[in-house]
Amino acid sequence: CIVLITLCAATMLDKSSKTAGRVLLPDYVTPIQYDLKIVPDLKQFTFDGIVTIQLNSSASAGDHKTITLHAKELLFKSAKLRMGEKTVDAEEINVNLKATTVTFVFPEALPASTTFLLTIDYTGFLNNQMAGFYRSHYKDVNGVDKIVASTQFEALDARRAFPCVDEPAAKATFLLTMVVPHDLECFSNMPESKRVTLSADLVEISFLESPKMSSYLLAFCVGEFDFVQAMTKGGVLVKVYAPRGRSTSCTYALDTAVRALDAYDDFFGIKYPLPKLDMVAIPEFAMGAMENWGLVTYRDVDLLIDPVTASNSQKQRVCTVVCHELAHQWFGNLVTMTWWDDLWLNEGFASWAENWSAHECFPEYQMWDQFVNDHLSRALKLDGLLSSHPIQVPIAHAEEVEQVFDAISYCKGGSVVRMICAVLGMPNFQKGLANYMKKYAYGNTETLDLWQAWQDVSGMPIQEMMASWTEQMGFPLLRVVKEDWQDDKAIFELEQSWFLADGSDVPEDGKDKLWTIPILIATPAGVQSDMILMREKQATITVPLQSKSDWVKLNSGQEVPMRVQYTDEMLARLSMAVASKEMKAPADRVGLILDAYALVKANQKMKPEALIKLLAAYKDEDDCVVWQGLSDTLGGLESVLSEDDTMYPLFCSFAKELVLPLVDKVGWEAKPGDAHLTAILRGVMVSLLSVFCADDEGIKAEAKKRCEAFLEDPANVAALPTDIKSPVFKIYLKNGGEKEYEAIKGYYYKAKDNAERKHVLNTLGRISDPKLKLATLDWTTSGEVKLQDFFYAMGSVGHSGKVGRDLAWKYFQDHHKRLSGMLANASASLMDAVIVMCGGGFCSESKAAEIEAFFKEHPFPRNVRKIAQMTENMRANGKFLATLQSSELSKSDFWLPLLQNN
Repeated sequence: CIVLITLCAATMLDKSSKTAGRVLLPDYVTPIQYDLKIVPDLKQFTFDGIVTIQLNSSASAGDHKTITLHAKELLFKSAKLRMGEKTVDAEEINVNLKATTVTFVFPEALPASTTFLLTIDYTGFLNNQMAGFYRSHYKDVNGVDKIVASTQFEALDARRAFPCVDEPAAKATFLLTMVVPHDLECFSNMPESKRVTLSADLVEISFLESPKMSSYLLAFCVGEFDFVQAMTKGGVLVKVYAPRGRSTSCTYALDTAVRALDAYDDFFGIKYPLPKLDMVAIPEFAMGAMENWGLVTYRDVDLLIDPVTASNSQKQRVCTVVCHELAHQWFGNLVTMTWWDDLWLNEGFASWAENWSAHECFPEYQMWDQFVNDHLSRALKLDGLLSSHPIQVPIAHAEEVEQVFDAISYCKGGSVVRMICAVLGMPNFQKGLANYMKKYAYGNTETLDLWQAWQDVSGMPIQEMMASWTEQMGFPLLRVVKEDWQDDKAIFELEQSWFLADGSDVPEDGKDKLWTIPILIATPAGVQSDMILMREKQATITVPLQSKSDWVKLNSGQEVPMRVQYTDEMLARLSMAVASKEMKAPADRVGLILDAYALVKANQKMKPEALIKLLAAYKDEDDCVVWQGLSDTLGGLESVLSEDDTMYPLFCSFAKELVLPLVDKVGWEAKPGDAHLTAILRGVMVSLLSVFCADDEGIKAEAKKRCEAFLEDPANVAALPTDIKSPVFKIYLKNGGEKEYEAIKGYYYKAKDNAERKHVLNTLGRISDPKLKLATLDWTTSGEVKLQDFFYAMGSVGHSGKVGRDLAWKYFQDHHKRLSGMLANASASLMDAVIVMCGGGFCSESKAAEIEAFFKEHPFPRNVRKIAQMTENMRANGKFLATLQSSELSKSDFWLPLLQNN
């Protein structure tokens, strides 16, 4: 049951206030259908296009002589209106480069309250910026250079391929015809309807009309592909495409897709609406994947799995990406947000659904336990900053959406969906979703529509409750301010406040912030059946106990995106429960340490000494999910303490003692029958060894032996399993020189796929020699590495310690114009990555000020939010370091008992 502590009014956005200020095209004409013909030239990297748009006009259209559409990097030849038997040519075609629009001026007024056709003849460019209709380059299995032409339209790049109303609410149907070389595969959202041979070289392929959908979901692809296929229980033909000769890499994704589609058919209560589903690996791709309806495109490492060498981590990554994109086929494609301020409706739900579906397909992956350490952790790290933003972020200009494809929309959005599922219970959660899908199929919605659907089936005040989580920035700190332990119960007084990652004072306008917080409680007896909704600043709760010595864990299962601050007594009891494994749920054990780390970082919310002692309680831990959280915590401490020559060696000795026992438990060798998470735990273990034990003679020798055996024979998977390849490379490089550096770099050119090449990119900068670190930066920006991947190697330098941090940031400053030119028209997310990889590792006020001054002098307008988040986190880390330096951690006497106990 659910207990309501108090009732209070919540401020909720209404629909009219949300639309104010949006920059939209004039709405006196609206598209109904696009009939599009594209003729690409794969040698000159151009394409010809002709589109006929069926338009509906309103009563006010008769007051206008112009039609304005979105268009970018297109050249126009002609435009004409056809109204019944009458045809009128445009007398002017005016392109607005800044607004990315084209306006067609006609000699007479438009017809009112009717339907007419607008035909536009134009040309465009097959760019190399991974946006719009673009080209990718790759080498086939025989080493021959090849090209794929494919699309990436979300968010605002359909306009690079054809003039259109490029807004999510402007849904229309699409007819597509492509003229392509006869020896290439060509596919789109829908199956072929007709194929005509035009000449010995060219074929014209037409596709069936699409369902009503947003422009950013149209897709087409031309290239040389092989495929594998299978049928779902629901009768949908699923194909997975890969470059010719690599079809064996498609089978895992195919199996996942078939399972996921069947699971979603049952879950949503609406069958997958299209007759087929294609998934294709694109050689160069800015994102992880794109959910185009019926033709999902992927970065190749997020779709293709080598059946022999693939690691469990890679399999899990492909599984979750496929499940994420297929969730969009319903949530995002069938029902779409009205405007970009509700982007989270697409991405937040898909982030939840990828875990639900992956769990249904592969329950052994324990995705809901991993959620805590992945989506929830990333959301809280970003949302604890003042430079964060609400889940529902106001967007006036559509271009602003590029800056909110981030952990708030995806990870916090997914975390909020997970929370509401816990509150409603799965039956009501699922029923509300099914009603929502049926009501708004092929249409557009806003967040309030989803809240209403769940409110209708549950009778709960969902809109009021959820406004506090989606319409305001940040999340709460739940603090236990008073405790009373009795024989059969414990009484706690709780207080909520806005949690800020650096512990700074809450701004005046945020001191009254309140969240409606579901309080879920675990004790040795299990999860309490009663759920409490805390709506006021303070609340008192009573928890039944079996014994006066019981422990009490708030936020059971980490279902709510918040931090919890316990009393010393509660923390002591919880530490004992961790050490004894009485706290059975991995999500609770990992949540406890992640909260503790965040509280210490938040400037005296918790004492550093308590954090280290809590870490020591995990010395016998053997669960992968918990170790992932321990790894994040140890890594965060290592990054900050590396700036202090006194504490750093003491901490590293402690961390080494905590990590080394894992070697005996897990071992270097993969064993037959290893569970999925055991293999991933082995990777976590070797990653920690590469940080804290790389100078250990036994570890060095083992890494050297394995690395050199593998480099001599890359087919020797047993010598160096993929799960541990990157950290072994790091240990080898840390202890090596130019010979070892060239050996690892050389593997980049021998590796048979991009997943293998990423092992090199992610590790090469770990070499100790500063000259070779600099050489890494020069090499990765030389054009040798694909545009989608070059920032990984920059990160391997920037995250390699003090010397690497300084080198990477100086390199960015010296080369920022060239780097900007490389990414001039590419997704803003790529430059975000470059900036963070080169400048994100510092932890001081002075460095944050220096970086802000640089970007003030050299503006990067598309990356403003990411830069603000990066420098705020830098200042938080600076405060964190000062907190650690003023604690007992700076004294060797504090560490000695811990080292002896371990």
